[in-house]
Amino acid sequence: MQTEVGTMAFDFASLEVPVVAAPMAGGPSTPELVAAVSAAGGFGFLAAGYLTPEAMAQAIDRTRSLTEAPFGINVFTPQRRATGLGDDIEEYAESLRDVAARYGVEPGEPTFNDDHFEAKIDYLVDNPVPVVSFTFGAVESGVVRRLREAGALVGFTVTSADEARRADDLGADFLIAQGAPAGGHRGVWSETEEPNVSTAAMVVASVRAVSDLPVIGAGAVVDADGVHSLLAAGCVAVAIGTLFVAADESGASEVQKDAYTSGQFGSTTVTRAFSGRYARGLDNDFIRKFSDAAPAAYPDLHYITSPIRKAATAAGDPQAMGIWAGEGFAAAVRRPAADIVAALDPR
Repeated sequence: MQTEVGTMAFDFASLEVPVVAAPMAGGPSTPELVAAVSAAGGFGFLAAGYLTPEAMAQAIDRTRSLTEAPFGINVFTPQRRATGLGDDIEEYAESLRDVAARYGVEPGEPTFNDDHFEAKIDYLVDNPVPVVSFTFGAVESGVVRRLREAGALVGFTVTSADEARRADDLGADFLIAQGAPAGGHRGVWSETEEPNVSTAAMVVASVRAVSDLPVIGAGAVVDADGVHSLLAAGCVAVAIGTLFVAADESGASEVQKDAYTSGQFGSTTVTRAFSGRYARGLDNDFIRKFSDAAPAAYPDLHYITSPIRKAATAAGDPQAMGIWAGEGFAAAVRRPAADIVAALDPR
């Protein structure tokens, strides 16, 4: 599993430390975090989700100015337009008016878009990075081919054997096998399907049974023993998200970092309340009140709840924020990313 970008060759098996800083859209994944993880011997991902193509390009340029090491970028797969949910979406937005008013805002407008997908792919073909991954489902096989011809390794987040087969058929170079304990949006390819409840090791086993592609395991790994276990299960590397949210170089808000480390929260849960797509986050008041009513309409709900989440962050109130976190969030400590990588080193 090797690619060349210019004179640069990359293979996940060549990492000094088999730890991948998972892409985390919405702020945590910064060029500084990517560079710090790479300098410590791991591999870093930028997150293109919710960025304009211009902002994505700036993040790539900034990363290249900070490190000569290979890095990756994650792109959201365009979603199908939610049909028959117009009334449900409007009712959900209306139900949020009281909580929005508490923060001095109104619910946002439900918006459907493809997150500038084509423009991002065009840029990545013309300005290739070593690794590109996709989350939320399949893309056209031509997209994979164009990126590979440009010199990038192409991978998909998968949560089942069926998704792994489909990614393999599309020409993927590697797979990210995501278990249920992972924080953030679940990588399940269907917007409406209930996500699996399998551990990372279980997903890795099911994926390896149907595909010979290299596998990166993901799902609430918080220590070197967890990394070692997934490597022993056949992974080439292990993706870590939640621990890096609390890193010094992370772009996560101070409110989110405090929520991880303060002891205020005791558990996580999976919800559609903030975005319309299943995601694992800290179990807070907003989730408990609105999860049951949230329709499967992504990214419409993301835009509806955005003003509330931003206002709650500004107010320092984690109870109305979507604080994505894996089940092992209590292990997160505010410290440099290099220290996190070192603590995860299974050697």
